Amino acid sequence: MKLLSVNLGRPVAVPYTDQPEGVTGIAKRPVDHPVRVTAPGPKGVGGSGLAGDAVCDRRHHGGDDQAVYAVAREDLDEWERELGRTLPNGSFGENLTTSGLDISGALIGERWRIGESVLLEVTSGRIPCRTFQEHLGEPGWVRRFTLRGAPGAYLRVLEPGEIRAGDPVEVVHRPDHDVTVALEFRASTTERALLPRLLAAGAALHPESLASARAYAAAHGG
Repeated sequence: MKLLSVNLGRPVAVPYTDQPEGVTGIAKRPVDHPVRVTAPGPKGVGGSGLAGDAVCDRRHHGGDDQAVYAVAREDLDEWERELGRTLPNGSFGENLTTSGLDISGALIGERWRIGESVLLEVTSGRIPCRTFQEHLGEPGWVRRFTLRGAPGAYLRVLEPGEIRAGDPVEVVHRPDHDVTVALEFRASTTERALLPRLLAAGAALHPESLASARAYAAAHGG
């Protein structure tokens, strides 16, 4: 398991975002230098966990529980075959493109050591939005991406440090529950009745997903 690329984005003005200044940082490109990774601060205030990476719409993106976004190269390869087009590393707006790591099967609370110092913890899957769809230029993309159910993973930074392309990725902790990224994503999108199952992940779960699970369980006796 390794890190194929570290991808950073700069603010770019586009016509398809409702971000107040009309800019997005979704167009991320691989870099060939070490990148500092730290916890950026609370959502709404903190942006990306990667130095030099832009998170422009902090209402919905960034912050400690969405500090880093990772996508498996294997998932990009599947989409390449389906869409009939090339998808370079960073195409989904991900910070980390990995190889040999089952990201959809990762457990909420699973911890990854990248390189010598950085420790990350899985919090949730990525919910697709209009900006993602327009960035790719694929009609109906939000629905297609949702139905595939392989959303990539958001991670929080537990131990800061530097990472770069080629670093090994080691899963150093897998919690004792069955709440995967794929399950969390389905519960948050197409199968709301699964929400009470997310409670097994506890505080490792993204706070917004945890709040939704608790509210659904309370309303439905789950």
